[in-house]
Amino acid sequence: MKTTLEELQQLLANAAFLKTFGMMVHSCAPGECTVVVPYAAELERPGGVLSGITLMGAADVAMWLAIMTERGTAEQWLTTDMKTAFLRGARRTDVHCTARVLKLGKRNAYGTAECRAADGELLTHHVLSYAFVSA
Repeated sequence: MKTTLEELQQLLANAAFLKTFGMMVHSCAPGECTVVVPYAAELERPGGVLSGITLMGAADVAMWLAIMTERGTAEQWLTTDMKTAFLRGARRTDVHCTARVLKLGKRNAYGTAECRAADGELLTHHVLSYAFVSA
């Protein structure tokens, strides 16, 4: 594995653009990463359902970190496409999102992510593509 759990946790802790979500790295393995978004009322949309942007953000971050487990933190990878299926609304629950890299090339990566409620109920399914950005 190119990047350790501790390195990924530090990366998230220092990412100002993610502070609102309070995401934490739960686990990682080569080509895989699980992040947790702790429940916070501020992440709900009107009606008490967790916002879609929270679930999509968790999937995006989990995949970004999953790529780093294979390629390290020095390279820059950007999302080029994300397709999301919202399967069930989430109410007052932490969210666990696991991303898996299915194909990792020199310039492109492709994978899936699933977000689940704390009780394991499937909330969303995502298909993601990333591109390597050279300096």
